[in-house]
Amino acid sequence: MIRDPLRPKRRERVIALHCSGAGPQQWCDLAEALGGRYQMLAPEHYGASRPWTGEHAFTLADEAARTLELIDESDDKVHLVGHSYGGGVALAAALARPQRIASMALYEPSAFHLLSGMGAQGREARAEIAAIARRVCEGLVSGAYAAAGSAFVDYWNGPGSWQAMRPDLRQALLRWLPKAALDFHALFAGPTPAGGLEKLAFPVLILRGERAPMPSALIAEHLSKLVPAARLLIVAAAGHMGPMTHAPEVSALMTQHITAGVDGSCRRAPSPYQLGTAAGRGTHEREAVP
Repeated sequence: MIRDPLRPKRRERVIALHCSGAGPQQWCDLAEALGGRYQMLAPEHYGASRPWTGEHAFTLADEAARTLELIDESDDKVHLVGHSYGGGVALAAALARPQRIASMALYEPSAFHLLSGMGAQGREARAEIAAIARRVCEGLVSGAYAAAGSAFVDYWNGPGSWQAMRPDLRQALLRWLPKAALDFHALFAGPTPAGGLEKLAFPVLILRGERAPMPSALIAEHLSKLVPAARLLIVAAAGHMGPMTHAPEVSALMTQHITAGVDGSCRRAPSPYQLGTAAGRGTHEREAVP
């Protein structure tokens, strides 16, 4: 079929999935970096403004359902982006529609269900994050919401982060907090066996912060070895919340990954070193990997 030269070129779709407790606005920097070249969609997860129905035990498949609808609506393959919990949801969506994904960029995806298959270190990391989940859930059951919120926020952002938050942001997070229990449940019970990751044959960029918590660091390293076309980059001086604290660096790397195979400049997925160099300072290749 000959394309009408006067017809505007169809924009490919980027679907960006936010972390727990945040919202679509966390991807404002990425949207700006992508410009008008793509149709950028950032669906909101279940939470305070979109309550879960409670019809059955919550799963990643339930959270991924909206993303799958957006994938199925698209005439072209889509690009998936995810951070933390959103990264776990993106993995679930990609495994459900592997032939419909053009590329995927994940920042510290919280695929906690993979930790038990990573030997002694993985079991230690699983125990660490399970202890945080237990503290959050115990606070919710007892009504000590502030203690639960403090445990959650300080683990991912560093000690004292809860107290440093603006009061209105703390209140907003407390309203959302019951959803944290569902997120933890879904992530620990996720259906992703390591072998299933072989289906992800499209280019995958995995990012993690230099100061990532042990569970996040292990999952990122593990995924970079299990996914056939994956590469790992470490964002210098960043922690788990890198897409927010280091938004320009993270957005630049994700944008380059998305555009690499689209504009014809790179037919094969670039190596970690190429991505880090092109994005400038602030990243390095898997220096933490033996």
